[in-house]
Amino acid sequence: MSDSDEQKVAARPRLCVVDGQGGGIGVTVIRYLKEAYGESVELIALGTNAIAATQMLKAGANKGASGENAICRTVYQADCVIGPVAITWANAMLGEVTPKMAEAVTSCPAPKVLLPLSQEEITLVGAAKEPLPHLVQAAVAGKIREVIENV
Repeated sequence: MSDSDEQKVAARPRLCVVDGQGGGIGVTVIRYLKEAYGESVELIALGTNAIAATQMLKAGANKGASGENAICRTVYQADCVIGPVAITWANAMLGEVTPKMAEAVTSCPAPKVLLPLSQEEITLVGAAKEPLPHLVQAAVAGKIREVIENV
């Protein structure tokens, strides 16, 4: 890889997609992002577990890792963090989101695009009850596009 190729890769916006359980939400997000932006963005799959990370990698993420330390370190290098709102809640996703993970996601300086989906007994008043693909399409065309254009 030449120096100019490395600079092009380094200049791509870095989007971290965080998910847990089976990674289904993250898979959907990555597919839509790949379709919309192709290789113009770097997609990093961060799973609360190895299965979620593996599924997101299969969906087309450029890199992936799983576990508390991977999430806590990598979100600080992101231009944008994307995932279900539960990634900001300690002990969510059947305990997969550790307090340190939730703190890292909420404390990192990157903008967060959070989908109003969770299995927790929490109601987000005012959040539209839309199917996952509709929510992801709105996120990709809205805030994520804004972040990418301003990196």
